[in-house]
Amino acid sequence: MPPIRALALFLLAGTAVPLHAQDAPRVDRKAAALHQSILTLDSHLDTPASLDLPGWSILDEHEVHDDYTQVDLPRMKAGGLDGGLWAIYTPQGPLTPEGYQQSRNFAVMRGLSIHKMVAASPGDFALATKAADAAPIAKAGKRVVYLSMENAYPLGEDLSLIDLFQKMDVRVIGFTHFAHNQFGDSSTDPSKAPKWGGLSPLGKQLLAEMNRRGIVPDLSHSADSTLDDALALSTAPLILTHSGCKAIYDHPRNVDDARLKALAAKGGVIQMNAYGGYLRALKPNPERDAALRALREAMPRGEMTAAQRAEMLAKRREIDAKYPADEASFEDFLAHLFHALKLVGPDHVGIGLDWDGGGGTRGMQDIRALPRITEALVKAGYSEADIEKIWSGNMLRVLKAAEDAAAK
Repeated sequence: MPPIRALALFLLAGTAVPLHAQDAPRVDRKAAALHQSILTLDSHLDTPASLDLPGWSILDEHEVHDDYTQVDLPRMKAGGLDGGLWAIYTPQGPLTPEGYQQSRNFAVMRGLSIHKMVAASPGDFALATKAADAAPIAKAGKRVVYLSMENAYPLGEDLSLIDLFQKMDVRVIGFTHFAHNQFGDSSTDPSKAPKWGGLSPLGKQLLAEMNRRGIVPDLSHSADSTLDDALALSTAPLILTHSGCKAIYDHPRNVDDARLKALAAKGGVIQMNAYGGYLRALKPNPERDAALRALREAMPRGEMTAAQRAEMLAKRREIDAKYPADEASFEDFLAHLFHALKLVGPDHVGIGLDWDGGGGTRGMQDIRALPRITEALVKAGYSEADIEKIWSGNMLRVLKAAEDAAAK
C-alpha cells in the first residue's frame, strides 16, 4: 500500500479548487481583531501528508491554486489559526496481517514526520499533550500541535499497539474511515451493508482502552450504529472531529439531529466540516471524474520526485481549467454550522474543516479565510466567550474530560 501524499488526496477526492483562487473577502476590522485575539484550533488538519512532499516546506507560504495545499506557517499566521489536531491518516486496506503491518509502519512514519516538523522549528511549533498546554503555547507565539489518528486500522488486532501511539503523543483516535474495518462500521463502506452493526467486539475493547488511557474517541466517518454504540458505552465525551448536519444535507457522513442531541447530552462536540461533497449535493461531472481517474492511474507508484510532482500538478491544473467543478460555497458551510449551533448550542460545536484532505469551499479555499467564520458568528450575535468556545474551548474541554476520566 503506497503512502498517500497530499497531492494524491486531492486527486482521489476530486477537490474543487479554482485554477485562480480569489482573495478571501474583506473581514470587518473588529471581527478580524477578535479572531486574532482568541485561541483558534482546527480539529482535523490533514497537513501532515504535505510534510513528506519533495521540496515542500511548512515554513514557506504556498498557494492553493498552485499546489493544492491549504495550510502552512505563513498562512496560519495570516488566517489566525493557532493550531489543532494534526492527523495521522491511513487509508483503509485489507484486514490481513500484511495490511495491518504496512499501515502500522506508515502510521509510525507519519507520526515521526509530525514530530520532526516540531523539532526542526521549535520557535514556531510546540507539541501539546494535555488540554492545558494549548493556551501557553499560543501565548508564546507558537503553533499548537496535538496528534490525532484518523482510522484506527494501523492498530491491527493487537490493542497493545495503542501504547506505542500514545507514547507518540496521539490524543484522539477515530475508529474508521471510508470502509468498515476490524473495529466497526463506516458510514461510507462501498458495500452499503453493515459488517458489525456498530462497533465490533474488538472495537468495544478499543473504546474501553481509550477511555482508560484518556484518549478521546473520534466518531467522524463512523456509521450511525457505531456512533450509537460509542454513545452508550463510552465513559468520557466523544468528538466528531470533522462532520456535518444531516438535516441540512442527507449524506451518510453527516449526523442527524437526534444523535447530535445525544452527543451533546454526554458532553461531546461536533466539529464542523467544510468538505464540499458533504455540504450539499454537487452536480455530476463525468468528464472531470474520468480525467482525474486517468491522472490518478498515471501517478508513479511510491514516492514522487519533485519533477514528477510538478508534472502531475500541471496536469491537475489543466483538468481544473478544462472541466471546472461544482463547488460548495461558504454559505453552504454556514448553513451546517448555524444549524448545529441552534440545535445543541455553542457548548457543543467546534471547527474541523478537513484542510488538506478535501475541505474548503468557494470563498474559503484555505486558512487565510478563517476570520470569515468569526465575522459570521459576530454578525449572528454570538458573544466573544461563545466564539472562543467554538474555536477551541469545546475541543479542549473534551480533551480535559478524557484526562479526568482516565485519572479516576
